[in-house]
Amino acid sequence: MILSTVSPPPLPFTPAERRLIRRLRTPLDVQRFLNRLPYNTEPHGDTLRGFRGVVRHGRAHCLEAALFAACVLEQHGYPPLLMGLESIDKLDHVIFVYRHRGRWGSVARSRDPGLHGRKPVFRTLRALAESYFDPYIDYTGCITGYSVVHLEVMGNYEWRLSRRNVWAVEKMLLGLPHRKIKRSRRRVRRERDKYRAYVAEHKKKPLYYRGRQRWTEIPKEFL
Repeated sequence: MILSTVSPPPLPFTPAERRLIRRLRTPLDVQRFLNRLPYNTEPHGDTLRGFRGVVRHGRAHCLEAALFAACVLEQHGYPPLLMGLESIDKLDHVIFVYRHRGRWGSVARSRDPGLHGRKPVFRTLRALAESYFDPYIDYTGCITGYSVVHLEVMGNYEWRLSRRNVWAVEKMLLGLPHRKIKRSRRRVRRERDKYRAYVAEHKKKPLYYRGRQRWTEIPKEFL
């Protein structure tokens, strides 16, 4: 793995939080933990919880899962890096990214089976981002670009242990410039038609994508 050049800040974790962090030592450990959590559908209004909020409430949506992963894995030497995937329908996706033996992988949580984690097998961050392109296409979604940010840009802002919503992180991510990802309109139309036909016939989201061998484990609800 690529270790951070800066030691993680000393944080006032509770004993239970420290035990959890000690148990979740690798990206795969964190992915498996997140897979077991219910997806946060925000039934009582929008939320954006950091690590402590996810532990307390026992659920997470994509950005909350990315922040949870960043906080936990930072304690094991991984820099807190997030990747934002920009979509044409404004329903963006955020994942935690890391490097292991020179290759990139990710940890993620989603309502869609193909938007979870990736094994560290990608040579570049662009290649990692592009692995999400086809699985992102549904009735309205389609990736248009990606961004990567180290959470040190948040300075002293408390995104890890705050008991409040950390909306400043979302605002920061929305303001980042994105590197464009383009595919032909024909390909997008083909994948969208394929998606619609599959869901209409099978009443569930597909798992037919090429490159599934590069995915990490996905939640059991999709299998």
